[in-house]
Amino acid sequence: MPASAIPATTVANLRDLGGTALSDGRVVRSGLALRSGQLDRLDPAADPAFATLGVRTIVDFRTNAERASYPDRVPDGVQVLVADALADKIAQTGAAPAAAQLKAILSDPALAEERLGGGRAESLFADTYRALVSTRSARAAYRTLLTELADPDAGPVLFHCTAGKDRTGWGATVVLTLLGAGQETLEAEYLSVNAAVREAFASLVEGFTAQGGDPEIALALIGVRPSYLRAAQDEVTERYGDFATYVRDGLGVTDEAVERIRQRLTA
Repeated sequence: MPASAIPATTVANLRDLGGTALSDGRVVRSGLALRSGQLDRLDPAADPAFATLGVRTIVDFRTNAERASYPDRVPDGVQVLVADALADKIAQTGAAPAAAQLKAILSDPALAEERLGGGRAESLFADTYRALVSTRSARAAYRTLLTELADPDAGPVLFHCTAGKDRTGWGATVVLTLLGAGQETLEAEYLSVNAAVREAFASLVEGFTAQGGDPEIALALIGVRPSYLRAAQDEVTERYGDFATYVRDGLGVTDEAVERIRQRLTA
């Protein structure tokens, strides 16, 4: 059973990992680990659904450019932690990956063809997912997320990127794997955001194709695919051997912190 959507809110793709079934018969507790797209349209004063969540901490995986273009709007008193997962990837290549330029690429079919045409979209996204495991900035970002979830006084934590599908999707996979979710459950949760993301980007996709943009590029750009997730999971295996070592040695999260997360987030 994957996480559930939260209705009637101005936050795109907002979901609660609570209720997700784990392999040993337990479930993830509701209201403690939330995921979403960017919060630039949130109106804290006029969004009762969001207010009832009681979010205390927001972990923002976006780049500097994304945050500057679409700054989050958050309720007073909420702690916002900047955890740019792609900083090192951008430094290595000199350009932001497609995952961090969704709106720019969808507004320019020529750029989309140049960057992602000829079947390159899937391989480029897979490369980005491997970077979410291997680069220092990404490891720091997911360490920040787990450190917050391990804090007994943290309250509800929300983590997000732009669309809430790639960087956020890997974050959800990290949390759920740590809690004991099986592969089928991990994939179901990962893929379940597709409908919400496609709805959120529908007008951009329509404009993109109306200008002659390749529909296959648009689908690869705004959706998530099992091959993307497997690329990150394979990178974990290749670099660390297993997930526990990735968390302990790659992310630098202690076994004691992992146990606190399990105690807090499962029932």
